[in-house]
Amino acid sequence: MRRVTFGPVVYYQFDSLANIAGLVHGAFTRLGGTSRIPWASLNTGHTVGDDNDAVEQNHGLICAALDIARHDIVSPHQVHGTRVVVVSEGDRGKVIPETDALIAESGNLHLMLRFADCVPLFFYDPVQRAVGLAHAGWRGTLEGVAQATVAAMAESFGSRPHDLVAGIGPAIGPCCYEVGEDVAQRVRASFGLGAGATDGGILARRANDRWHLDLWEANRRQLERAGVHRMEVAEMCTACRRDEWFSHRAEQGKTGRWGAVIGLRE
Repeated sequence: MRRVTFGPVVYYQFDSLANIAGLVHGAFTRLGGTSRIPWASLNTGHTVGDDNDAVEQNHGLICAALDIARHDIVSPHQVHGTRVVVVSEGDRGKVIPETDALIAESGNLHLMLRFADCVPLFFYDPVQRAVGLAHAGWRGTLEGVAQATVAAMAESFGSRPHDLVAGIGPAIGPCCYEVGEDVAQRVRASFGLGAGATDGGILARRANDRWHLDLWEANRRQLERAGVHRMEVAEMCTACRRDEWFSHRAEQGKTGRWGAVIGLRE
């Protein structure tokens, strides 16, 4: 990914998506906003205890950085599920309830989700000119939100999986993401591993003898299962890099949410 600055605001773009005419996207760091500690400073979450005026100002800074209008953004209320919603002109400015993935093909309609360790999945279909954005924590990953998003784009827009370009954004890495035996068992079941088995690419025991889950690789494999082969993985750990990212795990839940945006210009 490439690092971009707009005044004090810092965000990242995927190399594979950065130079496409009409495509707008960014994974915005915690830097350059107006929120105070513990939400300092570019918090986009309205439900974490931050001052609402500060959050709205932060949204405005993101819009200015991408040169998009605030009322052209659609956002969901994320619940760690697999529901995918197709949004269109009538959804501008709305918050879609109980949804973890949005897809669209309308110009000047931009999708925005919020993160603090979970995986953002960016989708672009250069043939049908459509976009998608999904939220994949461990539950959404194992339940197949990546595959559900690909399937929804195919059904709604005629997208072919092999045409899609996907970006797996910053998230807590396998270096920091310890999980218990219950989650490890669900990972084994989802990926067809035997009882007690490890998979060096997804599930492994680290030096502390605890299970560590690689959400980046898990989502990469889920996308591969869905027929997507053009992928870029950020490999940025939000828990390691709290200087740039919010991390729910590393900050014991007292933190903000960084924003991910994707959309198309007319």
